[in-house]
Amino acid sequence: MPELKKSICPYDCPNACGFLMEVENGKILRVMPDPEHPVSRGGICRKTARYQDSIHSEKRLLTPLVRTGPKGSGRFEPLSWEEAVQRIAGRWKQIIAESGPEAILPWTYSGVMSDIQRSCGDAFFNRMGASQLVRTICAPAKGAGYAAVAGETGCLDPRELADSGLYLIWGSNMAANRPQALALLSRPEHRHKKKILIDTYASPTARCCDQVLYIKAGTDGALALAMMHVLQAEGLADEAFLQNYTEGYDLFKETLGAYTPAWAETITGIPAETICALAREYGRAHAPAILLGSGNSRYGNGGMTVRLITILSLFTGAWQYPGGGLCGCTPTSTAYVDRDRILRPDFRREPARRLNINQTAAALALTGTEAVRSLYVYAGNPANTAGNQEGVIRGLQREDLFTVVHDRFMTETALYADIVLPAAFSVEQYDIYRSYGHCTLGTAHPVIAAPGECRSNWDTFALLAEAMGYEDAYFRRSEKEVLEDILEHPTPAVAALPEEKQRILREGGSVSMPFSDHLQVGTPSGKFRIADPSLPEPVPCYREPYGGELPLRLVSSPGLYTLNSEFRDREELLRQRGAQKLILHTQDAEKRGIRNGCLAEAYNEQASVVFEAVVTDAIAPGNVVCEGVFRRDDCVGGKAFNALTSERLSDLGEGTTMNDNRVEVRVYGENTV
Repeated sequence: MPELKKSICPYDCPNACGFLMEVENGKILRVMPDPEHPVSRGGICRKTARYQDSIHSEKRLLTPLVRTGPKGSGRFEPLSWEEAVQRIAGRWKQIIAESGPEAILPWTYSGVMSDIQRSCGDAFFNRMGASQLVRTICAPAKGAGYAAVAGETGCLDPRELADSGLYLIWGSNMAANRPQALALLSRPEHRHKKKILIDTYASPTARCCDQVLYIKAGTDGALALAMMHVLQAEGLADEAFLQNYTEGYDLFKETLGAYTPAWAETITGIPAETICALAREYGRAHAPAILLGSGNSRYGNGGMTVRLITILSLFTGAWQYPGGGLCGCTPTSTAYVDRDRILRPDFRREPARRLNINQTAAALALTGTEAVRSLYVYAGNPANTAGNQEGVIRGLQREDLFTVVHDRFMTETALYADIVLPAAFSVEQYDIYRSYGHCTLGTAHPVIAAPGECRSNWDTFALLAEAMGYEDAYFRRSEKEVLEDILEHPTPAVAALPEEKQRILREGGSVSMPFSDHLQVGTPSGKFRIADPSLPEPVPCYREPYGGELPLRLVSSPGLYTLNSEFRDREELLRQRGAQKLILHTQDAEKRGIRNGCLAEAYNEQASVVFEAVVTDAIAPGNVVCEGVFRRDDCVGGKAFNALTSERLSDLGEGTTMNDNRVEVRVYGENTV
């Protein structure tokens, strides 16, 4: 008789959806939305609706492997966990003796978005004294730009959007990463509320919107400034709110005269009259909400862009009203988990050498005493997701680089490993999850046992700690005991929960946490900072993205069928997605003789990558867009989108600039060298 068990989606998505799993004889038969989950009770995405197909995939790694052929050849043979751990520890001890612990670099990102399994490696590498990876590959410029204005203030939880009067969906492909929020906006009672999409192209979200404005990539800050120019000039700014709840407004207001809609038209490509109409509609709406995505922060001016959009959300005083303000940054204004109990920063004796994840190729190219001599990869796939793909591959090919990969499948990165360790899925381990898009907290217990010799991150680091001779009691606990320790030492926000919610967390499940008070401003002054003298540019202004000499702006957008480099084990999803595509505007395609469906080659100073062309008018001229991350062996010539992206960092937050790269495009095979 099948048994129903709860779990939580572990993937890099704002929702942390709840699963209800039908289990029989140690196998998951069906995955359904948990009807008691505070966010996903209405449904889960197509990627996780058949999560069991990935968990029980024949492609899973089930035993440790050691490389027997050249790096990248895929030639491995099995070995025992005991031998694998001894080889790893032996090599690390040798490297530490010869070059110091900072010659070892952990590489991890969003393969699991929990607190225990995602973060426990930090404690191990803090204890070792290894180099520290600055994990800023997603949207740190967005977080830094928002914090520059709002500090630790919680923004809107998507469930609060039910009270909004107008929706500006700004650079957010909600169909891919906020489907529950998009479903809320599409309910009959909200269909009369206008939904305006501002984006580089017509993402799948466009089908649910009343109006779509196509903007030149990286120019969103100019649009925000021009809108504020109109609001201020036409008396639509809430002067009382801005004087009472912000600091630096008067200084900023003096600069707005230069940012006219006509000026913004030359930068954004959006007609001046359209900008005026948008500003008026936004300014006259009651409780308008801006739903901010992350893509427009992935530029050299990304932090400034988010500062400006956050200030725009304040300009009409919308934050005073239910549903008004900004959604898409952190909705929580208080901690749910004492993460230091997992991260253990106290284990580190000396300040760490910091190496940025967006500059992985540069890190692997260091030489002499600065060289990285060992790379430990878990919950990540740098060969397919880090910028400058060809540079990363060159680094992974180094025979003197000792690489260990802990994963569930043979990824592009694992092909270059010296030792590969089989990893557990989320349903095979204990964990705690904080949604980064909602005010929810959840815990998950194992639903089934891990197959073969698969081990969780926690269990693997416990083995490695023992082999390295680390006798700290921390490494002798089980992951279940770690979860119990977190719940036994709750933060004030969790301690204040009623007993019923605390019981759910102890037994496994998710609870809704209180929404933030959006006017309890989390800055030292208690006011939103429109101008901030502590920043390099105290008064917000427009700054151009990095750009470049080539004519087309290359943008990455999330896909509907995969997530980062996850779910590529699922052939049915890959068939629905098809080949790696490049979306171009009709006039840009015609200039280059590119027809819909033909192979087109995008190139810049770093690489050339082949795509299937999608020619459309539903994109801003000058932009080209690729949706999703593709396997190298599914790409012509083995090169994916990230071969074209640089290692430059954003203005704030040391973030990725994956959308701030220029290319030229030609018909594949023409004029190639």
